[in-house]
Amino acid sequence: MPRCFWCTDDPLYMAYHDEEWGVPQRDPGKLFELLLLEGFQAGLSWITVLKKRERYREVLFGFDPARLAAMSDAEIEERMQDPGIIRNRLKLNAARQNARAWLELEDPVELLWSFVGGEPKINRFRDRSEVPAVTPEAEAMSKALKKKGFTFVGPTICYAYMQAAGMVMDHTQDCDRYAALG
Repeated sequence: MPRCFWCTDDPLYMAYHDEEWGVPQRDPGKLFELLLLEGFQAGLSWITVLKKRERYREVLFGFDPARLAAMSDAEIEERMQDPGIIRNRLKLNAARQNARAWLELEDPVELLWSFVGGEPKINRFRDRSEVPAVTPEAEAMSKALKKKGFTFVGPTICYAYMQAAGMVMDHTQDCDRYAALG
């Protein structure tokens, strides 16, 4: 099956592409997990994070925002010793801070989806040269999230997040999933 240009032949990556990426997600827990994972990806490849996702679920309390928000400095230090995750203090601190900010949101799902008008934005890109790294919607999301206390949510991270959560559909014409967009 032809897939988007970024998808390698790694079975984990193919499953992610085929079953998750670009599928509209409205579950608050899954949206929160994706937001944190996109932050952990900053400066790295997505497959690196994807391969560590299960360990992140274990050490970050199943991405429970209340438990993450209460994580102590000692618990962060403990995670800094875990080779199963990306050991970056700034990113771990950001996970705690973002959990705190998440808990302050009245309706995180509504807020996040508001940047695309509540419905997936379907793009019709011919090939990867047309897929942007940042859009005005991603810039607006980044600005709003930062104002609400989030970190590691720059416009590029926000656009990757929007793609992953199915807020925007960026499967290109050379991808089998493009045809399913109708």
